[in-house]
Amino acid sequence: MRIALTIDTEHWDRPAAAGTQERVVDELERLSARASFFLQGRWAEAYPDTARRIASGGHLIGNHSQHHAPMDMLTDEGIEADVTCAREVILAITGAETRPWFRCPFGDGSDDPRVRAALDRVGYRHQHWDVDVRDWEGGRSSSELAREVVAAALAHGDGAVVLLHSWPHATGEAIGPIVGGLRDAGARLVGLDETVRP
Repeated sequence: MRIALTIDTEHWDRPAAAGTQERVVDELERLSARASFFLQGRWAEAYPDTARRIASGGHLIGNHSQHHAPMDMLTDEGIEADVTCAREVILAITGAETRPWFRCPFGDGSDDPRVRAALDRVGYRHQHWDVDVRDWEGGRSSSELAREVVAAALAHGDGAVVLLHSWPHATGEAIGPIVGGLRDAGARLVGLDETVRP
């Protein structure tokens, strides 16, 4: 069974523990687990060393926009400019080509034909998820989060795409147990390129 952990990596707008995003990368490296990271361009500019570590670790790199604005609130030209800017920034910092992997901030606009057409014009497709345990909500324990992710991913079955974020404290603590729980159940952690067609 293949499971894709996808990690939206952006500037956070809620309390976050210092070093959490690095801990996520550390744990994946320690466990030799592959994930897919959707990087915000402005985040990559602020954390270039971590962005380069993600790319050099063999993880799939996707585009999560430059400014993390809801795509359906932008004009067609605004969507194309924002996404293209993020691509250029991420490529310059990490050397990784993000096309065709894109995730709409908040998922907003992912079903909007206008947004999809604008993304298509710049070589991208929105990549949605199957499992969202809302790891960003306050008061979550890492053990609760890990149990929910493992149970939901296994219930979905082969090819499940899990949505996580790089900055919540609980996620940083849960990433190891998530990987361990999924592997103990016989799952293989893979990049999106091994589970879905772009």
